[in-house]
Amino acid sequence: MKDVIVVDPKILCGKPIIKGTRIPVYVILNLLGAGKSVEEVLELYPKLKRDDVLAAIAYAGAVMEREEAHLLGRSK
Repeated sequence: MKDVIVVDPKILCGKPIIKGTRIPVYVILNLLGAGKSVEEVLELYPKLKRDDVLAAIAYAGAVMEREEAHLLGRSK
């Protein structure tokens, strides 16, 4: 994952991206979250490889593992 995901303050204001691209991790995650398959993401971004998409998922998991969870209140 460290070889694939990079953070550079000069690129997209320091948002995590796939190395060698300007494709942010959040774009990949949003597409997957919207129901796109890995194959569909790869079709949308031909520069990506399957390992790039998997690294984005792993990166998100690692970030969430360190985050403190807060439950959102429900509207009544």
